[in-house]
Amino acid sequence: MFTPSSTQAPRSAYPATGKAAPWRDWTALALLMFPVLLVAVDNTALTFALPEIARSLDVGGVQLLWIIDAYPLVLAALLVSMGNLGDRIGRRRLLLIGSTGFAAVSAATAFAPSAEWLIAGRAALGVFGAMLMPSTLSLIRNIFADPNRRRLAIAVWAAGFSGGAALGPIFGGWLVEHFWWGAVFLVATFLLLPLLAFGRVLIPESKDADPGRVDVPSIALSVIAMAPFVYGIKEFAVHGFGASAAAFMVFGLVMGILFVRRQRQLENPMLDVRLFSNKVFSTAIVANVLSLFSMTGFIYFFAQHLQLVEGQSPMEAGIAMIPALLATVVAGLVVVPLVKRVRPGFVVAGGLTLSAAGYLVVAAGDHSSGPVFLLSALTILAVGVGAADAISNDLILGSVPADKSGAASAISETGYELGSLLGTAVLGSILTASYQHNLVVPEGLSAQAAGKSGETLAGAVDAAATLPAPLSDALTTAARVAFESGVHITAAIGLVLMACAAVLAAVVLRRVPKAH
Repeated sequence: MFTPSSTQAPRSAYPATGKAAPWRDWTALALLMFPVLLVAVDNTALTFALPEIARSLDVGGVQLLWIIDAYPLVLAALLVSMGNLGDRIGRRRLLLIGSTGFAAVSAATAFAPSAEWLIAGRAALGVFGAMLMPSTLSLIRNIFADPNRRRLAIAVWAAGFSGGAALGPIFGGWLVEHFWWGAVFLVATFLLLPLLAFGRVLIPESKDADPGRVDVPSIALSVIAMAPFVYGIKEFAVHGFGASAAAFMVFGLVMGILFVRRQRQLENPMLDVRLFSNKVFSTAIVANVLSLFSMTGFIYFFAQHLQLVEGQSPMEAGIAMIPALLATVVAGLVVVPLVKRVRPGFVVAGGLTLSAAGYLVVAAGDHSSGPVFLLSALTILAVGVGAADAISNDLILGSVPADKSGAASAISETGYELGSLLGTAVLGSILTASYQHNLVVPEGLSAQAAGKSGETLAGAVDAAATLPAPLSDALTTAARVAFESGVHITAAIGLVLMACAAVLAAVVLRRVPKAH
């Protein structure tokens, strides 16, 4: 069992005294928030640009999912390797390398002429994105040695990530409405400029004092374990459980077992798998995965509902997210002092319970009452995610030694991206499959219009715009009914998962003491 990391002395890279003034700590945190906001905004801003991308590039339903999933799939596969690399070469150095590459690739992706180009660009962004997130969290761990200040800094980090996910639609909606969908990518270039300009001066470098030698087989095993397994999950979500999905998942699982066995045998492993024997650490990871699963899955169908069912513009749909944005940020900050009076495990469990309640409202409610109904459910869910993530992240870093913060951060970020991936891949694919299964195409449609309508709700709305009034109304109504039936199913799945996670957190984390 690991001792709390607050007892470990982090390696400082501040000059002269080795200690920075408080203003410098918080300035460094402010700079670190730029890549955090970027990654969070990038994911959900793209979701609100999907209808416009589908129209501009003539994208099908499967391609739409790949445009979303290519980034987190590559990122999840590389996060552990990149976290280990940051421990070795310096987390600040890796952060600046990743920021430079991310800015350059974002500029190129903004002008993608085809769906294939866009998918490739998203995959390349995943490579550089994997350099960003583990570096930010592990640098925060080393900058803020005091447990109370660290807890607040991590709460700000988590609030930035969760809040950025809700802020993304506002940016995405405004950019798509006033410019074009490529501006969603282009804004990343400008968002990283402050970090690139001042990061080397204001952010202290940190790395593992004794990282050991580079183990290439471990790096290879980590990649070929994560990527096929996550892809198998996606195949299962899209096509059901078949030979292809099973083969990818089994292959990834076998490679994962080989990776774990190798880490146990190495004197200086790439990833200390003993971290997972710590129940606090592993349970907090599960809470993170399922929180992001619920948030991104909800935003995926909510964005389409607002634009394609309620008829809102991208900007109007983005503005509708503001209450959820504020709720996420405020919840993440409010729970920091709360853990001095309430055990952290109960705070995490309470947040997950609120997330379950948000999905319960969607699963059991009537969606015909307008967007306010779903927005209320999203706000409830957002409060739960903000509260659970802020504390679970502190539990993750607080339960490992300081010199393992890079590896712990990488695992935490892998959980974040895996949750985001599963939220869109699983819930998004179930939603699409339910839509396609339940859509009753009105008689009188051409084969082309019927085929386009049968793929996605966006396709049906576009096809209806070219039809005479009676037939257009019939197709629009049928498409909306089919889409809403899928929303009820996905909400029920989210409800069950959140409820199970809340019980797990309450049971396993109940003995974690209150903060001092």
